[in-house]
Amino acid sequence: MTTDTLSKLEERVRDLEATARETGQNLDAALTPLKAEVERLRAERSANLSRWDRVQLARTAGRPTALDYVERLCTDFTELHGDRAYGDDPALIGGPARWQGTPVMLLLQQKGRDTKSKIKRRFGSANPEGYRKAVRLMDLADRFGLPVVALIDTQGAYPGIEAEERGQGWAIAESIQRMVRLRVPAVCAVIGEGGSGGALAIGVGNRVLIQENAWYSVISPEGAASIIWKDAGKAPEAAEALKLTAPDLLDLGIVEEVIPEPVGGAHLDVDAAARALGEAVSRNLADLAGLDGDELRAQRAERFRGLGAFSEV
Repeated sequence: MTTDTLSKLEERVRDLEATARETGQNLDAALTPLKAEVERLRAERSANLSRWDRVQLARTAGRPTALDYVERLCTDFTELHGDRAYGDDPALIGGPARWQGTPVMLLLQQKGRDTKSKIKRRFGSANPEGYRKAVRLMDLADRFGLPVVALIDTQGAYPGIEAEERGQGWAIAESIQRMVRLRVPAVCAVIGEGGSGGALAIGVGNRVLIQENAWYSVISPEGAASIIWKDAGKAPEAAEALKLTAPDLLDLGIVEEVIPEPVGGAHLDVDAAARALGEAVSRNLADLAGLDGDELRAQRAERFRGLGAFSEV
């Protein structure tokens, strides 16, 4: 089964559904077998995805953004702006909210939904002021006893010269350090792309979760290919070597849980994807609720110090 075959069938289903809406005709006799075949092909494709295929799904048009999930899972979200030093950053946003009824502090990497908003938010790649804002929100979370929920979705921190001039590396390091010292529970979920320090800056949680077709790595496949082979076109080979997909990360102990997505990807049923994400985050918040501040800090530090394989000579 080729991707082209599935795409053509999906397009045929969309055309028939549009015709049914416009004409009022009952086209179920034609639609039902087509939809069944589409579901079968999606399941077949999902069972045989390469690592590069999953990277592409994480980037696919229409994949839910952080704010798409917030709209479905949260109430009383109040976005807080600015780092109190330079300015506001629309790529990394956050503020207090109720996550399925539980008061939390949200940290969100927001890519944008259309061309205009993606440019405004730099595709989720934050400047230093974004990470300084995250530190300010973590300070507030500690002060008011609010668990932190972070939704990660970025290829990495913004690489522009202006970001370096304003202390990009320092801001990321401060954010990582501040998150380690949180005295409230922190649950992080990779919902799309999780690239480099730009993702880790808000990824130092007591629990780290990842959606089924998301990826999380020290570098993007294109970046690794450019360094190793001097050819970004070898990104599929780099993706295989990086072992950056959800199953890989679970096997390596880098994440605690893989959150299932609808067959074919979260973009095909945003509501179902949101329900699965909401349940997983809420369950992990409840698991951590009984720990005090010292226990949470110790568990978080132990978790990250224990990552990686090594041997003593």
